[in-house]
Amino acid sequence: MEIRLRGVTKVYPGGVRALGGVDITIESGMFGLLGPNGAGKTTLMRILAGILHATDGSIDVWGHDGMTEAGRLAVKRTLGYLPQDLGLYPDLSAREFLDYVGLLKGMEDRALRRRRVGELLEKVALVEAADRRLKTFSGGMKRRVGIAQALLSDPRLIIVDEPTAGLDPEERIRFRNLLSETAGERTVLLSTHIVEDIAQTCRHVAVMAGGRVRFQGTTGELVEAARGRVWTLSTDGGRPEGDLTVVSMVHTGAGVCYRVVGEPAASSGAAAAEPTLEDGYVWLMQQGGGGPA
Repeated sequence: MEIRLRGVTKVYPGGVRALGGVDITIESGMFGLLGPNGAGKTTLMRILAGILHATDGSIDVWGHDGMTEAGRLAVKRTLGYLPQDLGLYPDLSAREFLDYVGLLKGMEDRALRRRRVGELLEKVALVEAADRRLKTFSGGMKRRVGIAQALLSDPRLIIVDEPTAGLDPEERIRFRNLLSETAGERTVLLSTHIVEDIAQTCRHVAVMAGGRVRFQGTTGELVEAARGRVWTLSTDGGRPEGDLTVVSMVHTGAGVCYRVVGEPAASSGAAAAEPTLEDGYVWLMQQGGGGPA
């Protein structure tokens, strides 16, 4: 079964429009929601999680009407949510925190709850640190505690909002692998502004900007959108000419080698390059997806 959002809008007091008619269809497995900061991703995640109420539109989560109180309650019973800033109790250990969250989620059988906590601590590779206070944990370890609490009630839908922001490369890879392993028969909605996180975990993606969906499809389709528009060229140090967005640059002994998206000047000596997901995203933004990437 699918999760379907049609014409979802959110207008805050004062007339601030965060979402302007969002249409998305989400199937099981890993689904990426990509976009710059301020695109409306967090607002959409909070609406799906039942924390915010949409101003208008329709939300169907496996037959539950997400626009009604009864529907939102039904969704919450099947939901695991990891927000951008999960409030942790710094003086609790990871084991104590997860046990407490289990109680809040209605896991009243103490033996069953503790067994589940132990299983999840092992899953997120925190067994050895389980009895340390959370205030001693690194950012990556705290994120792993966050995904463990999201999995406590064995949810069908898991929403994770900017989970790898601020993590070092090793922790980012560890967390991405953990999310992929978690997906299975579940639906995992990964919201991020980091293109690499989507490239490494998701086959389906929606790109948001300015409170609207600018693209929905497979990551391969987004890559193909930039074919014929990605180039490499070298200069003696000056910025390349043409209607271009610079994706990356490498300083060499002779000057600078640029990777660009757009239409380089005919005299630039640009060579066509194989596109990547990042190139597809930059091209989409360049064509009116909400401003430069």
